[in-house]
Amino acid sequence: MRNMEQMQAIAALGALGQVTRLQLYRLLRDQGAAGMSAGNIAERLGLAPSSLSFHLTQLVQAGLITQKRSGRQLIYATARGAVGELRKYLAELAR
Repeated sequence: MRNMEQMQAIAALGALGQVTRLQLYRLLRDQGAAGMSAGNIAERLGLAPSSLSFHLTQLVQAGLITQKRSGRQLIYATARGAVGELRKYLAELAR
């Protein structure tokens, strides 16, 4: 395995290894490509803006979700293929 793949896998597993971030990822996964605004995410998960911001940053840095601006809002969505790549990496480890 290349070192970069290993580091990406470690970051992704670390990001998903926390209850709030796992819930956040699942919520965004269910929204599809349209994603969701930070305000709507906070409302749905009952999170304070500062807490939500921390968790979103962790998932963005791990490459699991994307962030784009739409007017004055930030829209978050799952990163296409990120979990599939993680799954492939883990399957390779299981060999």
